[in-house]
Amino acid sequence: SSGRVPGHGLERGPRVRVQLDGETIEAYEGESVAAAVMADTGLELRETERHDPRGYFCGMGVCFDCVMIVDGVPNTRTCIT
Repeated sequence: SSGRVPGHGLERGPRVRVQLDGETIEAYEGESVAAAVMADTGLELRETERHDPRGYFCGMGVCFDCVMIVDGVPNTRTCIT
């Protein structure tokens, strides 16, 4: 995907396909849900009820700005999932 930087020296897991809002996106085994979504769609992971964008902030599961519904479970912290 265009959101991933080539030639960075990191080894990725096997390529997988996941569903995001009914669309198939490319991800890599071992990367977080947040990383896969941002690599495919950009930095915004969700919107508040007032339509304010929210994305990756702390990256360690403390701030809850990256919560999404994952596999039917609401308020999943995608940076650590």
